[in-house]
Amino acid sequence: QVQLVEFGGGLVQAGGSLRLSCAASGSILSINTMAWYRQAPGKQRELVARITSGDNTVYGDSVKGRFTISRDNAKNTVYLQTTGLQPEDTAVYYCNALITTIHDRGISRSYWGQGTQVTVSS
Repeated sequence: QVQLVEFGGGLVQAGGSLRLSCAASGSILSINTMAWYRQAPGKQRELVARITSGDNTVYGDSVKGRFTISRDNAKNTVYLQTTGLQPEDTAVYYCNALITTIHDRGISRSYWGQGTQVTVSS
């Protein structure tokens, strides 16, 4: 019923920037929180940034001051603008959203995108 589709990953040099996007589609009534997570090989998935429906934001310590999360509610889309990318940022980046559908009013569920690869060369 709900899909999250991510775009924008790629290969960049250290110090470069990428803009990731994630669009939600389906029988959506409302979207509460949207977030970006990332997972590097052999490591646990970690929170990168989170944004609420009221535009409150939370960032992981490792990306504070370098990444910016934003959302376009009319497009059901969340963005992650990255700057000053470092090799340590190399990971698969996943979109996550807490969504209420028109078929399940009053109940929100967590949905995940397929992930997009970000690789930063030194």
